Amino acid sequence: MNSDLFLVLGLLLVWLAIPSMLSAYSDKRRPQVSVFLLLGSAGLIAYAFLTQPGGYRLRDVPDAFFNVIGQVF
Repeated sequence: MNSDLFLVLGLLLVWLAIPSMLSAYSDKRRPQVSVFLLLGSAGLIAYAFLTQPGGYRLRDVPDAFFNVIGQVF
């Protein structure tokens, strides 16, 4: 697997963790699932940054998404 895939998976997990966290706080529950999602996504994003030569810039993120979509389809 390449680093673009890890970056995209990490960003998608962050995207899923935010509604989970808001739901837990609105229901006055502990946000256990969202914390695990955030930890997993932080690990995936950190691994992607460390394995990509030169790292990522903000303008590289859309290219990473399209590269992953192109690999899948």
